[in-house]
Amino acid sequence: MGLFVLACKKDNPVKEEIESWLGFIKPANFPEPEYKFAINPVTKSGFELGRALFYEPRLSRNNTITCGSCHIQSSAFTQHGHDVSHGIDDRLGTRNSPPIMNLAWNKAFMWGGGVYDLDLQPIVPITTHEEMDENLENVMTKLRALPKYTGLFKSAFGSEEITTAKFMKALSQFMLMCVSSNSKYDQVMRKEAGVVFTADEQEGYHIFKQKCASCHSEPLFTDGSFRNNGLGISPVNDQGLYTATLKETDKYKFKVPSLRNLQFTAPYMHDGRFLTLPGVLEHYNSEVQETANLDPLLRQGTKPGIALTENDKVKLTVFLTTLNDNSFISNTLLSEQ
Repeated sequence: MGLFVLACKKDNPVKEEIESWLGFIKPANFPEPEYKFAINPVTKSGFELGRALFYEPRLSRNNTITCGSCHIQSSAFTQHGHDVSHGIDDRLGTRNSPPIMNLAWNKAFMWGGGVYDLDLQPIVPITTHEEMDENLENVMTKLRALPKYTGLFKSAFGSEEITTAKFMKALSQFMLMCVSSNSKYDQVMRKEAGVVFTADEQEGYHIFKQKCASCHSEPLFTDGSFRNNGLGISPVNDQGLYTATLKETDKYKFKVPSLRNLQFTAPYMHDGRFLTLPGVLEHYNSEVQETANLDPLLRQGTKPGIALTENDKVKLTVFLTTLNDNSFISNTLLSEQ
């Protein structure tokens, strides 16, 4: 992923840092990104502006909620401990905050779709009543009143003019740099020196490829599609992708999440109904419901779901731990400055 390279002068007590910007770099084991970088190349000043905006409470109506409030770095940029998101005035949403990682490879955004351009995605949380409950005109007015931002926008875009388009592009530049690609799995795939799967991890990997990879395809561990995975219909009757498309065949389909960083992103599913990974695995083994548009891949056995033995569950869990990326959640360049 993109990095700053830091060098410190040992004879300087303040440790003067010399920064060298490498920008966005595609991990060697990843495919080509979907994002059109030609339209919005990631620059050091653009990234720094986007980072400031990501942690800026003035994006919310009462200046209390930031993007980072629901997308916490230590939780792989999701909201740990809540089944559904908590927004302004502690209002409850209806969905679990999805993690912000590897968005450069996404074609569609949010659990229920409806947004197909990363540069437009922040409009949704900023304007949603349960989230930030603000409008873009007010956000621009608040930012223009702060000399800090006129300076940051000038550095990033060559002009002090603060516009919605520049605002969105800067946020994208920050989110594009939230790349998680340094898990043990990645190191094994890149054949880095001395890094190999244990016997249990290898067995779990084999089971994963047999039973999970159709939807959670490598190396992103999602195919980016929307599917009905047999969850029981919730009390709020969230109909997923149907809400965006109004197609009957899209009812109860939700975006397939990445399986990366599961150690940090609990609870699981679009509404956070499962607190633990064993709960998720048992859902697929014995709890899949025959709801409308159930994915055909879950109808291949004698009953809906994916048959998993206790050994399968243990070994799968061991393999999934190889997808955790501690360097991602501890990268200070992605933290509030």
